[in-house]
Amino acid sequence: MMELLQNAKFIGTGVALITPFKKDLTVDTEALKALVNHCIEGGVEYIVALGTTAEAVTLNTEEKLLVRKIIVEETSNRVPLIVGVGGNNTGELVHQLKGDKLDGFDAVLSVSPYYNKPTQEGIYQHFVALADVSEKPIILYNVPSRTGSDMTAETIIRLAKAHSNIIGIKEAGGDMAKVEELIQKVPKGFLVISGDDLTALATVQKGGAGVISVLGQGIPDLFSLMIRYGLKGNAEEATEINSSITSMIHLIFKEGNPAGIKSLLELKNIGSSLVRLPLVESSFDLKSEIKTALARLKKKHNRLRSAEEELN
Repeated sequence: MMELLQNAKFIGTGVALITPFKKDLTVDTEALKALVNHCIEGGVEYIVALGTTAEAVTLNTEEKLLVRKIIVEETSNRVPLIVGVGGNNTGELVHQLKGDKLDGFDAVLSVSPYYNKPTQEGIYQHFVALADVSEKPIILYNVPSRTGSDMTAETIIRLAKAHSNIIGIKEAGGDMAKVEELIQKVPKGFLVISGDDLTALATVQKGGAGVISVLGQGIPDLFSLMIRYGLKGNAEEATEINSSITSMIHLIFKEGNPAGIKSLLELKNIGSSLVRLPLVESSFDLKSEIKTALARLKKKHNRLRSAEEELN
């Protein structure tokens, strides 16, 4: 029962933060602080640091520690925190998790090993090895479009049943039949979380725990309201918001993540649109499309503000 209560802190909207950069491509700590507050004030339930959207693979060790420090300090225990710790070298990750207490964080988000293309048994043994040594509970992350391999429902369910330190799955494969199977077959309290903004509401409406979102940090008020509506069964209101943000979801991923979401946040004066190579920032045309879409969403937000007050 205690584990179920602990896992409940990750129900709702989590956001996978970008890492803002200055013109010289160093970490913009002031923009990162502003982003943390923007998300919390917008109503998100928790924050994820150093995931894919954070361009973590282009950050060195010192930069990762700096990002962690800023997020922990600025959050100041207002919402739970998850940190990305993943890769394709199991031994190195085991060593890292043994030596780092991850102070200030409540859980680890760990992506399925990429590039190596392990078998399902290899994926299973990889996560068991991490769960055995991690002081923090682990949320699995399946994103086959990036990793080159897909964690099957069978493997996820097997891990959910095998190890109490594995508490959830961020599923970003876009397969709703698989999501439904997971929701039906995982142990009670195991979190099935959408890792795809387009399927976030559908996942919640099928019984999932919520979402770890990219767009959610750009429009935390609307996105978190939509997920709260979905969790409460307010289908009409949730669907209305979902319909209004679908075009923006497509736009921010049109030229890759996190280029699109950084362009949106730049419009809100939170950091710049700069990304590190091999990524490049959004084109002028895309930035213009995002600006137009954001203006439409501002009107939508003003109209829904009174509805949010009624929900609370």
